[in-house]
Amino acid sequence: MAEPKFLPFALPDIGEEEIAEVVDALRSGWVTTGPKTKQFEADFAAFIGDGVEAIAVNSATAGLHLALEAVGIGPGDEVIVPTYTFTATAEVVRYLGAHPVCVDVDPVTFNISPAAIRAAITPKTRAIMPVHFAGLACEMDEIVAIAREHNLKVIEDAAHALPTTYQGKLVGTLDSDVTVFSFYANKTMTTGEGGMVVSKNRDIIARCKVMRLHGISRDAFDRYVSKTPAWYYEVVAPGFKYNMPDIAAAIGIHQLKKIGAFREKREAMAARYDAELAGLPLILPARPTLASDAHAWHLYPVRLKPEAGVGRDDFIAQMAERGIGCSVHFIPLHRHPVWRDGYGLRNVDFPVADAAFEAEVTLPLYTKMSDADQTRVIAAVRGILSA
Repeated sequence: MAEPKFLPFALPDIGEEEIAEVVDALRSGWVTTGPKTKQFEADFAAFIGDGVEAIAVNSATAGLHLALEAVGIGPGDEVIVPTYTFTATAEVVRYLGAHPVCVDVDPVTFNISPAAIRAAITPKTRAIMPVHFAGLACEMDEIVAIAREHNLKVIEDAAHALPTTYQGKLVGTLDSDVTVFSFYANKTMTTGEGGMVVSKNRDIIARCKVMRLHGISRDAFDRYVSKTPAWYYEVVAPGFKYNMPDIAAAIGIHQLKKIGAFREKREAMAARYDAELAGLPLILPARPTLASDAHAWHLYPVRLKPEAGVGRDDFIAQMAERGIGCSVHFIPLHRHPVWRDGYGLRNVDFPVADAAFEAEVTLPLYTKMSDADQTRVIAAVRGILSA
């Protein structure tokens, strides 16, 4: 009998609607930022609601950079970030000559610890960047309260968190200054590469719009379709090249329409994992404190208990031997040479994140997975842990 096909860790869920919209963009002549990007921004702002404005960018990393610049982060400032995150969260702080201050995370959720935030605040602290790990919202009420107490900005790294709710409110409408979403290929919806900056603060939005495209005072699309002299513009700041092209936005227009159904399937898959992996020597993922709140389930992270009898690396290798791709989220920042050596970080200073990393495995969970695919994953996990 033929070997089953390799089941990858993640795959995008692209339909004929997305393909047709991309073809329409190609045929229209607008392949860079134009009408489809404007439509996607408007649709996304309407989806988030509560009076936000949305700015499409070519990556969430770009969006975080724009957000930090727009709130005034500069050389010598400090920005508090969780060590348990992807390097983009910290690297954008360095882009501005500021310093990321890594702190430990909550032992249950892997989200940034409010107590650790408080302990890390210094006279140079200017902002906090919580990361909604795996699609579960951070304790935003407490984080925002700390920020207000110390006059700090809050920029939410919501790369995992579409659509996540906290205390009944959608992430993107909370009391932070800016929220940034990711549409990378493995996220809950995708544009291939891309992201969205969301804020209710018109000054922040205005600054991000200017800095998104070379610091030019007028959008390229507006200049090319305007009846007034289209050639004239002014460069008002040394900006960046972070605009989203219409080809990517065309995908996003239809992915956004499906995000509700995508989340429902991810929720159902997570519930099945919870039920069928219960009783194994695993720590299963945390769920929202309020049962009514939505977890985006971008990731399904489990931790191997000591009694599992198999190490994390060996477990992943054995899953691969069975034709199943797994991953690890995350190698903490304090273990990467650039942050470890540059800031003198030690494993012992981050006991929760360090222990979590040693035991964590992320199982495949994406909407193109079939019931049979998930059955394979569950059987493989059970087989390895029973052996």
